[in-house]
Amino acid sequence: MDRSEGFGERLLGQLLDRAHEMPPQLIAPLVAEEVHAIGGRDVSILLQDYAQLTLVSLPGRGLKETEPVPLVGSLAGQAFLTETAVEHAEADGVRLFLPLLDGSDEIGVMALTLDVVDDDDRRLLRRLAGLVADMLVTKNSYTDQFFQARRREPMSVSAEIQWSLLPPLTMTTPQIAVAGILEPAYDVAGDSLDYALNDDVLHLAMIDAMGHGLNAAVLATVAVGAYRHARRAGAGLAELYAFMDTAIDEQFGPDHFVTAQMMRLNVGTGHLEWVNAGHPAPLLIRDHHVLRALEGPGTLPVGIGGSTPVINTQQLRPGDRILTYTDGLVEEHTAGGEQFGEDRLIATIEHVEPSATTVQQMVRDLSHTLKRERGGITSDDASLFLIEWRGGTADHLATPSL
Repeated sequence: MDRSEGFGERLLGQLLDRAHEMPPQLIAPLVAEEVHAIGGRDVSILLQDYAQLTLVSLPGRGLKETEPVPLVGSLAGQAFLTETAVEHAEADGVRLFLPLLDGSDEIGVMALTLDVVDDDDRRLLRRLAGLVADMLVTKNSYTDQFFQARRREPMSVSAEIQWSLLPPLTMTTPQIAVAGILEPAYDVAGDSLDYALNDDVLHLAMIDAMGHGLNAAVLATVAVGAYRHARRAGAGLAELYAFMDTAIDEQFGPDHFVTAQMMRLNVGTGHLEWVNAGHPAPLLIRDHHVLRALEGPGTLPVGIGGSTPVINTQQLRPGDRILTYTDGLVEEHTAGGEQFGEDRLIATIEHVEPSATTVQQMVRDLSHTLKRERGGITSDDASLFLIEWRGGTADHLATPSL
């Protein structure tokens, strides 16, 4: 069968033409049909669940449904975690597992079987997986099917609100990589985060709204909305704080507040600025060790108000990682025991960090390890967000390859 680059271009072009007006429920049959056109069979689309523990099957006509697959210890999980294709020889052919990446955001894995595999197949399937990921993200905006497939537990209303606020939890460029995780995934309420990469500046806010349940989710929603509005208007860090503070005070009064960590990182130079509004200090990780907490003058939580905040600064080195987290990670108590504490958090980071090759793997492994260390207890939101500054430039990506 012809699977040359010319054939592949025609097939992908036909897929793209047909997908333009395709309703979400027909994406799966369309993908299965295109895989069949290149001699493939037994197509599965596996999506990451909200807790980042398993890959779950997307149902649909023409797709092979499977039981949930663990991220750790499975071939599909290996493809997902390493972001590389995995091939497994079977009695009737070769089973392939291809990561579904929308840009650098991890969506899931596409699995299929071919009789034999050569380089033309690998090139075509890599491009097909990229197109499928883009289609899933685009169609996800106007269907509930993909959300429903990813759920392994009932989700609270507060968590529903928080997940609807979030940007993609992973982003990778040659200069910067970020990843986050929310815990408990199906009942998170007051924790939220937001970021944007605008030219050479990464903007980040991590927010922990007071209280629990729906009230905390509503408070976090206003905080994130105010942050985005001020950021998109070009406000500096001090102005961001003032705008968010006023918005929360006017809407909820003086008895409600959020703690927040607001950052700006120049991805070209590594110059980091931040304002700490009553939040745990971020941790600077270098060469697999926590170098120190980035302490500095803080200000009152957002909503309580205070004087103009002091802007703290730090010059990063290539490879440095900055970890921000909410206080639920360190303030958790085991039954009759002490708080988990920052020292145990740091020890856990230094245990997990050396084996974590990507920021996505780092936050996932760290969050799951910390939960085990806490005895599986999560009585308060406990969220993580990790930044890795790499330096250099991304200009080469804009150069056409001939």
